[in-house]
Amino acid sequence: MSRNARGTIVPKAGVSFAKPLSFENVRREFGDACALHDISLDIPAGEILCLLGPSGCGKTTLLRIAAGVERPTSGRVLLDGEEVAGPNRFVLPEKRGIGLMFQDYALFPHLTVLQNVAYGLRDLGRTEAKREGLLALERVGLASYANRYPHILSGGEQQRVALARAIAPRPGVLLMDEPFSGLDSRLRDQMRDDTLAILHETKATAIVVTHDSEEAMRMGDRIALMRGGRLVQVGSAEELYSAPSEIFAARFFSDLNEIPSRVASGKAETPFGSFEAKELADETEVLVCIRQRDLNVVPAGEGTPASVVESRFLGDVLLVELAVAGVERPVFVRPSGPVPPPGTEVGLAMGETAPLIFPA
Repeated sequence: MSRNARGTIVPKAGVSFAKPLSFENVRREFGDACALHDISLDIPAGEILCLLGPSGCGKTTLLRIAAGVERPTSGRVLLDGEEVAGPNRFVLPEKRGIGLMFQDYALFPHLTVLQNVAYGLRDLGRTEAKREGLLALERVGLASYANRYPHILSGGEQQRVALARAIAPRPGVLLMDEPFSGLDSRLRDQMRDDTLAILHETKATAIVVTHDSEEAMRMGDRIALMRGGRLVQVGSAEELYSAPSEIFAARFFSDLNEIPSRVASGKAETPFGSFEAKELADETEVLVCIRQRDLNVVPAGEGTPASVVESRFLGDVLLVELAVAGVERPVFVRPSGPVPPPGTEVGLAMGETAPLIFPA
């Protein structure tokens, strides 16, 4: 037994035999359009990998190729070291031992909740399939809903049923396509925590597709950031946040003030100071990117002169817009304390974190 995010005692999910999953130069073309450009990626057994990126970047296509729903144009997919998709072999989806949870849950409306969950257990006898289905439903807190039909369930309950169906066969790899996108924010947080607990209990290798950077950071052991059918950067949440490989990655994980500059004598000059840019050649046009949380509002006469334009209450924080001489666009700050009213002259001071600098 274990406790979920709300402190309720729940049974533990059955343990899976986790399997490693690898993509080797996987390419997928649709006519003249290329959805995936030679993707190579290794996911060790038991790891939770989040595929992150904007809509249309190829995340779901890669997931569907792993599941066997689509075939790669070229390249290979290896499951536990064996080719399941490629030039020499193609294993049907139902033979791969991979669980797939769709974005729309894809529940059968004419089947009860228990029948939906037991659908992937048809190789077992009826009694055993029912027992395993009920265990999975009990783990997601819906055992009492076994004889109901999907149409009378809420979105969160349908999501739980889909998760129970995915884990019931105890797959070695579990694939989840934006599983929380249809839920409201409070329920989404709750379901993320519960799902993460279940993934840790089952120990299955998991790939979670999302376009939400915070969700990826909360759930993933590693994050694979994608853009335009290519991998941009793969690493831990700390690595992608602290050392983004390019400005696309930086923008995905932070709210930035982007200040144009030009490298001279190995430095980029801005109204906020001079910053080292030795890795870039002199005369290179750059963007000096300062995270909103790395600027502090200080009294006038200290730091860089600025004028408060507007303050917006965002619940836990304020978002303050300021005008700074020498910076064409407004500068935004998320201060920890109160801010003077619009029109007040203040100063802006840099925090200890150095800005990120990228070619413009």
